[in-house]
Amino acid sequence: MNDDVRLTAWVRGRVQGVGFRWFTRANALRIGDLTGFASNLEDGRVQVVAEGPREACEELLEWLRTGDTPGKAEGVTEIWDTPRGGYDGFAIR
Repeated sequence: MNDDVRLTAWVRGRVQGVGFRWFTRANALRIGDLTGFASNLEDGRVQVVAEGPREACEELLEWLRTGDTPGKAEGVTEIWDTPRGGYDGFAIR
């Protein structure tokens, strides 16, 4: 059974210009088995796309929500989907 998923999360708050994307990538690499990216959006949010085992994606999402992040995340909205592939590692965009 393939338990790989795609998590897309949008993090709002003071999350740009504080190293948020870098720390997100570092945590994705620490968790392991994740590919995807973290990217600044024009409206001030950060978009995080992660593909890999559901448990690993859930761990990353929990980290995004805990407040143990640079800056101040005021909320996270997420959607779950099937993986699309095409990522080489976890990037900062």
